[in-house]
Amino acid sequence: MVLTGRAGILAAAGVVFVALVMPSWSGVGLVVAVVLVVCVVDVLLAGSPRRLQFSRDGDTAVRLGEQAVVQLLVTNPSRRVRGWLRDAWPPSAGVLDPPHKLDLPSGERRRLVTHLVPTRRGDRQAARVTVRAFGPLGFAGRQGSHEVPWTVRALPPFNSRKHLPSRLARLRELDGRTALLVRGQGTEFDSLRDYVPGDDVRSIDWRATARRGNVVLRTWRPERDRQVAIVIDSGRLSAGRVGDAPRLDHAMDAALLLAALATRAGDRVSLLACDSTVRADVRRPAPQDVLPSFVNALANVEAELVQTDFRIVVSQVLERLGQRSLVVLLTGLDPAVIEESLLPVIGPLLRRHVVLLASVADPRLTELESSRADLLEVYSAASAARTRLDRDRLTATLTRAGVTVIDEPPDQIAPALADTYLALKKAGRL
Repeated sequence: MVLTGRAGILAAAGVVFVALVMPSWSGVGLVVAVVLVVCVVDVLLAGSPRRLQFSRDGDTAVRLGEQAVVQLLVTNPSRRVRGWLRDAWPPSAGVLDPPHKLDLPSGERRRLVTHLVPTRRGDRQAARVTVRAFGPLGFAGRQGSHEVPWTVRALPPFNSRKHLPSRLARLRELDGRTALLVRGQGTEFDSLRDYVPGDDVRSIDWRATARRGNVVLRTWRPERDRQVAIVIDSGRLSAGRVGDAPRLDHAMDAALLLAALATRAGDRVSLLACDSTVRADVRRPAPQDVLPSFVNALANVEAELVQTDFRIVVSQVLERLGQRSLVVLLTGLDPAVIEESLLPVIGPLLRRHVVLLASVADPRLTELESSRADLLEVYSAASAARTRLDRDRLTATLTRAGVTVIDEPPDQIAPALADTYLALKKAGRL
C-alpha cells in the first residue's frame, strides 16, 4: 500500500479537529479510524498493478551517444488503473523520460515510449517496471513491480568514420580506379596499355611489345586478399584516460576505421582484444559483416587492471595467420612494459609478418612541457620532457627491431593509422 499527500492532509486536519473540537482519546481514536477507513477503501477500489501484463519492443543496439527508443506495451485485463508507471534502467543507460502517467481502462492497452542515450559502452539491461495505482479518492493506492527484460547494447561510436571518404578516395587513386585513370604502384599485375612518354621503362612488357608491334607497358595495382590482424591491448595500459575517454576507446575507434578501409581494399580483416586472456575474437568475417561483427565484439570489452601477457598475444596471432600479413597492435608506449614484456617475445612475429604498433599519445604532455611559469610547472615540464624522451627512445628501439610505430594524439591516431596502411600498400610491403 502507498499513501499520497492527501492522506497526510487528512491526518493533519484530524489533528486540528482533535485539538479544537474533541481534545480527548476518543477524538484521537475517531480521527485514526476515519483515516484508516478512507485509505483502506481507496486501496480496495484501486486497480491491481500486479495483474497488468507487459511486453517490450524497440531498439536493441545503438551507437554510444545516440538515442535509442524502447517501447513498453501495457495491457490491463482487470479494472481501471490510474496512477504512475516508472520504467527503471541503470543510470548509464541515460533515460531521458520522467515516470509515465497511466490511465488504463479495463481491457485496453497503452504503448509507452522510453528514450535512452547510453553514456557507456556495453549491454544495458532494463530493471523493474513499477506501477503505482491510486484509488478514486486519491488518498492511497497499490504498488507492484514487474520484471520485463530487455537489453540495449551501446556500441562504440566510430567517430573516425568522418575520415573514411577521404581515405577511400586515396585508395581508389592508389588502385588506379579514379576518373583520371592514374595507375597505382603496387606489385600485383593489373593490365597492359600502350606506352606513353614519361612512363617507367622498367614496366615495359617486351613480349607483348614484340607481338603487337608497338611498345606496351605493364600496369600494377596494390595487392588484394591480404590478411590484416588488428590486436587491441585491453590491459592496464588501455585503462588510462587520454582527453575525454579511456585509451581503449581511442584504440577501438582507430581499429574500426582501419577495418572499414582494409575491407574496401579487398583485404581480409580479423580482430583480437586481449590482456591476460582473450576478451574478443573475430576471425575472417564476410566483407559485409566486418563492421557489425567488430562493433558487437568490442561493445562489452573494458580495460582490465592487469598486465597484458604478450606471450598470449603473439601465440594467438601466429595461430590465426598463415601467409605473410599485417599485424596492427594497438597498445601504449610504456617503456617498462614494452621492453620487459613485448620485445623479448615479438621476434617470431617479426620474422613472419609486418608489425605495426599504434599508440595514443597524451597531448597534455606537450602542454606541461611548454608551461614554465613557476617552480611547480618547471618540475612538471621536466617530467613531461623525460616521458617524451623515453617514448622517443622506445620508438627508435622498436623501429630498429623492424616495427613500424605510430604515436599520435587521440584526434589523429585513427587517420594516421589509415594513412600508414595505405603507405604500406603503396610500397608493396603487404
